[in-house]
Amino acid sequence: MKREPKIGFVSLGCPKALVDSEQILTRLRAEGYGIVPSYAAADLVVVNTCGFIDAAVAESLDAIGEALAENGKVIVTGCLGAKGNVVRDLHPSVLAVTGPHACQEVLAAVHAHLPRPHDPFQDLVPPQGIKLTPRHYAYLKISEGCNHRCAFCVIPQLRGDLISRPIGEVLKEAETLVRAGVKELLVVSQDTSAYGADARYRTGFWNGRPLKTHLNALAAALGEFGVWVRLHYVYPYPHVDALVPLMAEGRLLPYLDVPLQHASPRILKAMKRPANADDTLARIRRWRELCPDIALRSTFIVGFPGETAADFERLLEFLAEAELDRVGCFSYSPVEGAAANHLPDPVDDGVKRERQARLMALQATISAGRLRRKIGQTLTVLVDAVRDDGTAVARSAADAPEIDGVVYLEKAGDLSAGDFVRARIAGADEHDLFGERL
Repeated sequence: MKREPKIGFVSLGCPKALVDSEQILTRLRAEGYGIVPSYAAADLVVVNTCGFIDAAVAESLDAIGEALAENGKVIVTGCLGAKGNVVRDLHPSVLAVTGPHACQEVLAAVHAHLPRPHDPFQDLVPPQGIKLTPRHYAYLKISEGCNHRCAFCVIPQLRGDLISRPIGEVLKEAETLVRAGVKELLVVSQDTSAYGADARYRTGFWNGRPLKTHLNALAAALGEFGVWVRLHYVYPYPHVDALVPLMAEGRLLPYLDVPLQHASPRILKAMKRPANADDTLARIRRWRELCPDIALRSTFIVGFPGETAADFERLLEFLAEAELDRVGCFSYSPVEGAAANHLPDPVDDGVKRERQARLMALQATISAGRLRRKIGQTLTVLVDAVRDDGTAVARSAADAPEIDGVVYLEKAGDLSAGDFVRARIAGADEHDLFGERL
């Protein structure tokens, strides 16, 4: 019978820290770790520190030093861990450092250095969990809920206000997915650019490294995994500009999914959208200056209550000027509980359909033109499937799965889903590219 792995635990500080220790110990015990009262009997020691006053800092640093001297394998958590590099400067040999309220990160560190005991029930589930996507890509949800109150939407009523996941937890999940063979991480939430706002961008920890709970810090860290990282549902806030250089450097895919919804200032106001079409056009121009290869997708609603012919023409003018790569369009329809249901001047259903058709016809022309510019280029593509006739169905950096176009490669029967391959683009239509494998 395999020996039970044993954990020693030192808990310092206030009652709040004690509760943190209780939660960590409860989870460790539930996973099958033994808890022992001595350094000698422990395979690894966790020290929960205090950093409130100088005396507490000194006590915590002494406790870490003692644990290292007596045992040698030490994980540090608690308030002292949030004070920059204080711990690592004095004790560089600690295995990991996290801040307070970091139960999941402590558990991850323990798992990394002292593998969890076998559980015949839990171990039926792969480390990355059960996924409904193909093995080579996965969605990474970074928050739940939304703080916006768009007139056409009831998501805050269903899912509540924004709650961002701890950055260490998100990165640990990403790391697990990559280890399981995922080649593309698709970052999603209701408002990805607001990540961390509810937590006031507090510092979190990943593998002992302090990181702000902020989209820019998260994106930069995800960019270190060496896989495709694609950002969805990003509002055009000013801080998003800082992500575009990461795309130009190849650390993030040069792709932004920006839910703009309309371009008429009057309709945007009625929708209660945090956007301005002129500012958005200026931002798009700036993004393309920083990263000429950036692909932009968005969605729009036509026929919103009160939308006039002039409002719709303003939307078409915006699309013609913005030249977005990918666009989805929906006719407005009432959603039970949405504030927009009470707005005056509903648009006739026939007018909605006509406007939707006109918008998509314009966008088809724009999309076809942008795709034709890629003929003759050599692109890296990710294979999603290989047909029986040997044609590979792949995607470029500009194509999110299931919502954007694809790249077809003939004579690629030896490829498999999840393979990256270089392809020279030989043709294009309104939606897709046709390439030759190199």
